[in-house]
Amino acid sequence: MKLDVVYFAWVRERIGVPREVVETEAVNVADLVAELCTREERYAAAFVDMSVVKVALDQTLVALDAPLADAREVAFFPPMTGG
Repeated sequence: MKLDVVYFAWVRERIGVPREVVETEAVNVADLVAELCTREERYAAAFVDMSVVKVALDQTLVALDAPLADAREVAFFPPMTGG
């Protein structure tokens, strides 16, 4: 399946691109992260600690075990703080 993958804030800075189209066989978000980490060191550096990275599928926050099924977009970003 093809997914639009979007990176925000320091995740984007570590990976080096704001977005990309990814062809994947991943079943869930965790599988996608594992697949991306095998691509290049920059992905592994961005996803080294997934406890500090939030994930959204089609703009809805999800857990790492969320299925990709019909998703069109996956976004990775650090937790937001407000003020």
